[in-house]
Amino acid sequence: MEYNFLEIEKHWQSRWSQEQTFKVKEDNSKPKFYVLDMFPYPSGAGLHVGHPLGYIASDIYSRYKRLKGFIVLHPMGYDAFGLPAEQYAIQTGQHPAKTTEKNIARYREQLDRIGFSYDWSREVRTCEPEYYKWTQWAFLEMFAHWYNNNTQSAQKIETLIKIFETEGNENVNAACGDVALFTADEWNGMGEKERAEVLMQYRLAYLGETSVNWCPALGTVLANDEVKEGISLRGGHPVEQRKMKQWQLRVSAYAERLLNDLDTLEWTDSLKDMQRNWIGRSQGAEMIFKVSNGKEEFDLEIFTTRADTIFGATFMVLAPESEWVERLTTADQKAEVDEYIKYASRKTERERMAETKKVTGVFSGSYAVNPFTLEKIPVWISEYVLAGYGTGAIMAVPAHDSRDYFFAKHFNLPIIPLIEGCDISQESFDAKEGVMCNSGFLNGMSVKEAIPAAIDEVEKRALGKRKVNFRLRDAIFSRQRYWGEPFPIYYKDDIAVPLTYDQLPLELPEIDKYLPTESGEPPLARAENWTHNGYPLEKSTMPGFAGSSAYYLRYMDPQNSTALVSKEANEYWRSVDLYIGGTEHATGHLIYSRFWNKFLYDTGRVCEAEPFRKLINQGMIQGRSNFVYRVKGTNKFVSLGLKDSYDTTEIHVDVNIVHNDKLDLAAFKVWMPDYADAEFILENDEYICGWAVEKMSKSMFNVVNPDIICDNYGADTLRMYEMFLGPLEQSKPWDTNGIDGVHRFLKRFWRLFFADKTFGVSEERATAAELKILHKLIKKTQEDIENFSFNTSVSAFMIALNELYEVNCNKREILEPMVILLSPFAPHISEELWSRLGHTQSVSLAAFPEFNAEHTIEDSFEYPVSFNGKLRYKLTLSASLSAAEIEAAARENEQTAKYLAGASIKKIIVVPKKIINIVC
Repeated sequence: MEYNFLEIEKHWQSRWSQEQTFKVKEDNSKPKFYVLDMFPYPSGAGLHVGHPLGYIASDIYSRYKRLKGFIVLHPMGYDAFGLPAEQYAIQTGQHPAKTTEKNIARYREQLDRIGFSYDWSREVRTCEPEYYKWTQWAFLEMFAHWYNNNTQSAQKIETLIKIFETEGNENVNAACGDVALFTADEWNGMGEKERAEVLMQYRLAYLGETSVNWCPALGTVLANDEVKEGISLRGGHPVEQRKMKQWQLRVSAYAERLLNDLDTLEWTDSLKDMQRNWIGRSQGAEMIFKVSNGKEEFDLEIFTTRADTIFGATFMVLAPESEWVERLTTADQKAEVDEYIKYASRKTERERMAETKKVTGVFSGSYAVNPFTLEKIPVWISEYVLAGYGTGAIMAVPAHDSRDYFFAKHFNLPIIPLIEGCDISQESFDAKEGVMCNSGFLNGMSVKEAIPAAIDEVEKRALGKRKVNFRLRDAIFSRQRYWGEPFPIYYKDDIAVPLTYDQLPLELPEIDKYLPTESGEPPLARAENWTHNGYPLEKSTMPGFAGSSAYYLRYMDPQNSTALVSKEANEYWRSVDLYIGGTEHATGHLIYSRFWNKFLYDTGRVCEAEPFRKLINQGMIQGRSNFVYRVKGTNKFVSLGLKDSYDTTEIHVDVNIVHNDKLDLAAFKVWMPDYADAEFILENDEYICGWAVEKMSKSMFNVVNPDIICDNYGADTLRMYEMFLGPLEQSKPWDTNGIDGVHRFLKRFWRLFFADKTFGVSEERATAAELKILHKLIKKTQEDIENFSFNTSVSAFMIALNELYEVNCNKREILEPMVILLSPFAPHISEELWSRLGHTQSVSLAAFPEFNAEHTIEDSFEYPVSFNGKLRYKLTLSASLSAAEIEAAARENEQTAKYLAGASIKKIIVVPKKIINIVC
């Protein structure tokens, strides 16, 4: 009987859906396991074969854990708000909800076809009011809390107000903005608006001025990863840095905890390092420099990790966005400074951080005084200094900092070495060790001694104080878009007032266009009566990461209408045991989710301080492009092996009309109208295409639709082949040249269960050899799945199958456990065979076979037999033989006499289960 994969897969997908096979309920009698994929944004293009890589891996692991007796939560949903749907709405006038619904339907169709064991009863969509009600709720909770540095936790804003009422803010140690000191009497004497402005500086969700990536053409703020080289990735419009009042989340308050708790997680070292670098903890000192613009004198505070290098500070640098730029730019420098600020505004901070070779800057016209040397030093402005780190101003020590060094060289500024014997003729010197020189009271000290001594002196002279600083910024939480979560905030006399919880969700209103208004207001300004009790509602919406920051919690309890997640559900599922997704989310989504979770932990809403215990980053499946070679000036195409004999142009061709690098000539003529009358110069009656590994992209015609693979080979083949391509964490090219081998494996596996086209397995007891094949596979499969080495599991299945064919095995005792072992990888064929074996329940409810080591004990060993160290033949003997018995067998073997060629044996060296060496 033939393996009809299309019929089999359709049948079992329908049955899983009807029977809700993978619907999960909490069960305290069994251990739980929560497996999560980073949920997708549903684009109109649908899935290509690169997208399911992580999903297949997580599905294999989920199915495996079910077989091991775990209650497995394996949900899926959609990150459904976002700029692409809004841009499509602007272009077509179609509501983003309709576009999103259509795209989700396409994704669901493709996901179902690949056979994932998702509990679809828990599906979430971030664009649905029932879901974003809880995003709005979390925002209001953050608005209603402040961060107490003494207790290292969030506390209700009412506790802060009570402190203000009785003692002012002098003793408040909070994560907050720049707030002047006030007494209890001053607080009690403030008006409502003044108090609201003070409290806003303390709230975890707050409205504050910040520098943003503003795209005038799109009328919105963009995230750093939505901008490249000053241009928006969506639409290719100019982007500039602009200071705006935006809602922000005080993520920086949690920096220390976000950093320290990385040590508790089962993440890769590289991923942890990415987070550590993003959080960017540094110890040092804040120092005051006197600065003057010729008319006024100011105290300018800077942060430095190396106060010991103060004697080498020969200039200062301000970030282009710094508020000090306006104060310190002199009249004669204003035009030049304004032009430079305009230039710098076209770059994102990420691009500025990445730029290490290009040196740009402008002199402000002002000077500072080095507080230790009392020398006047110029104040410059440059894009390499960022406003959000420290105070947005640095003391530049060019002898010992590479960026300061290149800047000083470029603008001919002084460079003073501070380490005895260091060479700064060509580059800066890393001053982490050595003996100090040119450094006043620090001279003669080692660097290790000088660092704390310098900070002591800074504090002694009242020039500053010790401080720990973090690179981590507060998250900008406003977007001037339509297709996002509305803020549950209205404005009463310019005071931001929250909606009450029972007024949630605040739903998106209907509008006539999805563009900003003619006056530049966000699209929500177009809504009729966008007010609450007559007061204007916030017109910005939340960013994409709002809906994805706590979605893992909603999966635990998705139908709950009274809480994000119930206490009972959260205490059962606790946190995600395995999270699989791409490294592109290492510093965005993962930071924000961890922050969000920690806040909910502080407020008693969740029972775990970290959301994701173990995280695996899958690699990328790259495209394998194919090329045809057109003879210039003709419509003739020459095959790869003959192209060097002609003057040709290389052209990308659709990989879906190429098989094993052989072009389907008829399909090629239909593919593009220009090629309808194409002629071909063939080799061996075939057209062989060239190839290259490139990013999977529609423009390169190398996007492979998984539907095509499922049509031609089946979903089980697709699943196994994606795993077979290579280690999960590594990127690898998509190459269909090997897919036939995986498909042949499944067909051969199917045939094991049939004799003369009739299903039937033998009830005979398995032989020792057959049990050995099975138990080696059980051990290998279990180890590989636990280690996410899925590619080697596929190889092990192929080896075991070949061995079973060699011994002509079709016994139930062997084949039934093999079906269970294969089921996480190829669930459809496994379900069909399991059913034919007489089982009425799904194979996913079976138990993973137990490994018995006794069946794998080797009862023989193949000895390499060497003569004077040179291998001559191999001798298979019982593994139980003693050294004397092995020596006797070697002496008596007829091949020994052959290779002795009349010589006598001096001695025989035997190492049991290793070697036999005959010395003659």
